[in-house]
Amino acid sequence: MDRFDAMQAFARVVETGSFTKAAETLHMSRTTVTQLVQQLEARLRVKLLNRTTRKVNVTADGAVYYERVVRLLADMDDAETSLSSALASPRGRLRVDVPSPFASTMLIPALSKFYVRYPDIQLHLGVSDRVIDLIDENVDCVVCGGEVTNQSLVARHVGDLPLGVYASPDYLAEMGTPAHPKELGAPSHRVIGFFGARSRRVFAPTMHRSNERLIVHGNHPLVVDDGNAYLSAGMAGLGALWLPTYMALPHVERGDLIPLFVDWRMDPMPMYIAFQSNRHVSAKLRVFIDWVAALIEQQHPVGSRPSHSAETMLE
Repeated sequence: MDRFDAMQAFARVVETGSFTKAAETLHMSRTTVTQLVQQLEARLRVKLLNRTTRKVNVTADGAVYYERVVRLLADMDDAETSLSSALASPRGRLRVDVPSPFASTMLIPALSKFYVRYPDIQLHLGVSDRVIDLIDENVDCVVCGGEVTNQSLVARHVGDLPLGVYASPDYLAEMGTPAHPKELGAPSHRVIGFFGARSRRVFAPTMHRSNERLIVHGNHPLVVDDGNAYLSAGMAGLGALWLPTYMALPHVERGDLIPLFVDWRMDPMPMYIAFQSNRHVSAKLRVFIDWVAALIEQQHPVGSRPSHSAETMLE
């Protein structure tokens, strides 16, 4: 029995609650994971897991052992990454999940510079706007917009993205150009709705100008939950929409979108990188987090934190 493999298998079973899921994330067979845990229990002469046909639960002894195993695995990773060569050139696979608009518009165009600096890191990039389970899907970190409320995750604030209101020329030709944000709530106008994957609520921004402040609840003939679909709907003239300025800028420059209410402001959208609280931050994850923070800072210097939580098309 390889004790390292056995401890790693046991930890993954505890974290995923399943031998099958643990096997998938470790790229092993279920039989191998089962045998490793059984051999570990035989060596320790302690029952670590209670198994039923429906689920796996950790025993009291197993819970104590798990905490020690997690620390030991982290220390072993630290020992490897503390070597000067590892620090100078972090290596290995990094599984990251990012929102689709952020990936296509900001992250992927800059990746060639990341690989110049870190050629030995292999990024496995999941691109979607859905909420993922970092443990079940074996994800090292997730980039997300809006406050992170999951207490099992550590969330590092890596920037704030300014937001604006936009509409296509076709929409404005059909419906007219609104002079005040409150007009978007009238039946004579349409707003494309975006509902957050976590809250399932349609995003309603708070807008400010001098002493004026209002929450805009638009007329929503269409509501979507994907950032790229949201942008496409706006480009198609289906309604006005709220966008991070980095997403809107290329389309504004081409004349495909027109900024509205330029003398009004919205609270910026906070960006976070979240990862498991009980996981060691490896060298490769640390340099990726720092690189994403620098990437956002280059385009939008970090300002004051928003006064309220926002869930938008970059969840």
